[in-house]
Amino acid sequence: MTQEHSLPVLEAAHIVPYAQGGLHEVTNGLLLRSDLHRLFDLGYITVTPELRLEVSGRLRGDFENGRTYYPMHGSQVSVPSRAGLQPDGNLLRRHNETVFRA
Repeated sequence: MTQEHSLPVLEAAHIVPYAQGGLHEVTNGLLLRSDLHRLFDLGYITVTPELRLEVSGRLRGDFENGRTYYPMHGSQVSVPSRAGLQPDGNLLRRHNETVFRA
């Protein structure tokens, strides 16, 4: 997603967690750096259905930091070109509406 190439820091993240009924399917996943995975799970970042990365202002408000992440806000994320391998827009919308700390 961020074009990171250092394999030890890349993780597969569920958009809808498996524990909450999310499936182990490519369309319910994002390949994220470990720090972004954690922020995604906690709702401090999200990916819009238009495949843009958003960083919550709450990161700054809750922890008085985030300067590493705010420059990424609004950037287009990289996804596979084949539609069947891309994240499901409805699942991303759900993350935006129920997890993201707007």
